Amino acid sequence: MLCNCATRLEGNPLCSKVKDTYCSNKKNTIHIILIAVIVPVVLVSLLVVMCILWKLCWKGKSEDHEDYAMYEEETPLHIDIRRFTYTELKLITNDFQSIIGKGGFGIVYHGTLENGDEVAVKVLMETSIAESKDFLPEVQTLSKVHHKNLVTLQGYCQNKKCLALVYDFMPRGNLQQLLRGGDEYSLNWEQRLHIALDAAQGLEYLHELCTPSIVHRDVKTPNILLDNNLVGVISDFGLSRAFNDAHTHISTAAAGTLGYLDPEYHASFQVTVKTDVYSFGIVLLEIITGQSPVVMDPQTVHLPNWVRQKIANGSIHDVVDKKLLDLYDASSLQSVVDLAMNCLENAAINRPTMTEVASRLKVWLPAVSGAPRHTDSMDTEIPRQFRLMISRARNEGISFQSGYTNGISQTSLFSGR
Repeated sequence: MLCNCATRLEGNPLCSKVKDTYCSNKKNTIHIILIAVIVPVVLVSLLVVMCILWKLCWKGKSEDHEDYAMYEEETPLHIDIRRFTYTELKLITNDFQSIIGKGGFGIVYHGTLENGDEVAVKVLMETSIAESKDFLPEVQTLSKVHHKNLVTLQGYCQNKKCLALVYDFMPRGNLQQLLRGGDEYSLNWEQRLHIALDAAQGLEYLHELCTPSIVHRDVKTPNILLDNNLVGVISDFGLSRAFNDAHTHISTAAAGTLGYLDPEYHASFQVTVKTDVYSFGIVLLEIITGQSPVVMDPQTVHLPNWVRQKIANGSIHDVVDKKLLDLYDASSLQSVVDLAMNCLENAAINRPTMTEVASRLKVWLPAVSGAPRHTDSMDTEIPRQFRLMISRARNEGISFQSGYTNGISQTSLFSGR
């Protein structure tokens, strides 16, 4: 029977049923078409996403595998600290977002390990990677060095993209920052001597208790880090040996940094433990004066010469950091100045060992606690020969050099003209 609703047979119950059937079939057809279109699109999209994720995961695993393959292939060394993959370094540093320092060897990033421990990740300069043959042997050596005044090496990374060292994070920054930062926090005299002793003990361990001895080669205030309790620890020991000057952008990396350089090195080109002693003498003067190794006053003057000139033209008090507000022990001040000058002897043979330096600092520290405010009477505590030398220097316009020769305190005059 033909039924066409357009012929006004809507009232016919038969036509009404046909219409309902026709409309229902039409809706089903639309649903089928939509499903036929949408489902393949969704499936294809999911497939694309899965392919992308798989590729990313495979790339990460490939990089990690490449790291380990490179390690196994290039070295038979057994190193007892954690070896990080490059992917892990990106994760713990939040893709290298937080820079906490820059130096001649590379950039230092703040990181957080899986257990919440904070670390400092030193990523070495790309130019160092080509010279990485000494990297793993150096890491093996450093992984065995343990002392309370040496920064702890937590791990390392070596692959085709980077060389990196992972250290404990030191929240108080470095000694240079505290000495020459703002007035909101200033180290008192006792704290300064404790940090000096910490650094001396760290160097003593490297020189005397490591076999073979480790020469730091770049002792300076930026390489003395501080923890929450202001305990000083030495950093960057061993790096100058692993990477030479041509590949690190460090001025004479084998011998140190400008202002800390041992003058005897220029004659012999030999780096010894006494090279570190000379640099430590500069550090001591920085601790006393708060000045940089090269002073602008008003012309460029090397810090030891600046100290000598200040004392010759006035009083030993004139060299003391103004941030101390005259709150320091007079006798220990003179002793530390003498020790610094002893470390700065031109002839390395006349310089003390770091064991001797540490021993002398230990003797002075007990007397510092509760140190009274200094008075002008301190000038009377300077040896008579030293006072006469200063007086003569003032009258004749000459300067002087104070130091030790064969364990005997000596002061010599030289023309300042």
